[in-house]
Amino acid sequence: MIQTITDINDTINGFVWGLPMMILILGVGIYLSVRCGFPQFCHFIHIMKNTMGKAFEKTEKKSGAVSPFKAMCTALAASIGTGNIAGVSGAIAIGGPGAVFWMWVSALLGMCTKFSEVTLALKFRQRNEKGDWVGGPMYYITNGLGKNWKWLAVLFAIFGALASFGIGNMTQINTIAGTINTAIEGFISTTETQKTIIAWIVAILCAIICAVVLLGGIQRLADVCSLMVPVMALIYIVAALFVIVCNVTAIPEAFSAIFRGAFSPSSVAGGLAGVGIKTAITKGVGRGIFSNEAGLGSAPIAHAAADVDHPVKQGIYGVFEVFMDTIVVCTMTAMVVLLGVGVQNIEYGNDIGANLTIKGFESVFGGGLPGVAVAVCLTLFALSTVLTWALYGTRCVEYLFGHKASRVYQVIFCLFACIAGTVELSLAWAIADTLNGLMAIPNLIALVLLSPVVIKLCKEYFAEVKAGKSK
Repeated sequence: MIQTITDINDTINGFVWGLPMMILILGVGIYLSVRCGFPQFCHFIHIMKNTMGKAFEKTEKKSGAVSPFKAMCTALAASIGTGNIAGVSGAIAIGGPGAVFWMWVSALLGMCTKFSEVTLALKFRQRNEKGDWVGGPMYYITNGLGKNWKWLAVLFAIFGALASFGIGNMTQINTIAGTINTAIEGFISTTETQKTIIAWIVAILCAIICAVVLLGGIQRLADVCSLMVPVMALIYIVAALFVIVCNVTAIPEAFSAIFRGAFSPSSVAGGLAGVGIKTAITKGVGRGIFSNEAGLGSAPIAHAAADVDHPVKQGIYGVFEVFMDTIVVCTMTAMVVLLGVGVQNIEYGNDIGANLTIKGFESVFGGGLPGVAVAVCLTLFALSTVLTWALYGTRCVEYLFGHKASRVYQVIFCLFACIAGTVELSLAWAIADTLNGLMAIPNLIALVLLSPVVIKLCKEYFAEVKAGKSK
């Protein structure tokens, strides 16, 4: 029975994360970028000035809404996760250094995709029974395309609710428990029983934290994420920069391997013999999307709560979000691996995940400490992902069954978190990965069909900026 489920999932996964899907996602990114006039490039300075430049501005709290920055941090908390550490090193190990190039390509196009998602989420959001702003693909499909398309919104909500238990819950907490156990092993030897006890403690603590945050609603979640995201990103970036500085002479070789490997993976290292450009593209684009979530439709659910007077004002935060997640944080991980471990020293063909990143840090910091540093970063990254995906799942269930059902979902979500530390999750990872990809299909269809709305709002907003009517 398990083997049958695995085979079915592998077949579906081969499509949703295969080359056809990669082409579809990149194609939608190109289409939206061209039709909107490449706002991620043409208005990059304006975007940075009005996102990162306003990060610490104090804003008045309003009922049912959060500040634009906090809404972005909530979404960024979900996207900056294990994919930034384990996902990037895994992409390099399987697809070679060239996978990083395709990760960049997916991010540059994904900036406009997420810009469009967030803009639509704000345009078609609505108030729920509590008075909170709710939005996302299920709402812009229903409110933007009409009731005849509600079946598409229902599909997205079902995939989103189910995916939240895997990719946004059990797999993240299991990763936290495993990484903490690995870090402890760097100092003292522990038995399998002790490791199991530690995993249970970690999982239960994560479940308690999740329950406390969820009880506080969107405001508490946004407050927590706006504190966690800058801190965890800063810690990781500073540590990665130290590795880069210590290996500064190897930077040209690393970038050469990235650009050569993008089009001829086997020319980079002997271990990549037989690896073609298709693998480099699918691993780079796939892990990039897995990390920044551009096109999946999850992030707009968090952005929908933002207190803004024009949808595009929040849409530009979507651009910054992808930039920060992939161009900055994922690139830092890639440099730690390529510089710290060395292009020629990577064990290509084996996806050893975070361990490859740890090796990169160990090249500078020595043994023990890097394991702790990565454990701390992974814990913060993964925990923030759990908190935000709890919101995503809540909104999906609320859309399907009403507000009262959301509390039931949250209780079940926390119970799943309690057992996540000690469960074998290889199949759960695979199914969650598939569900995550399936979310993208209804969302991408909606983005194309609603693109005239995005184009109109985009032109309207930047015309006002040019005329000095909007800042």
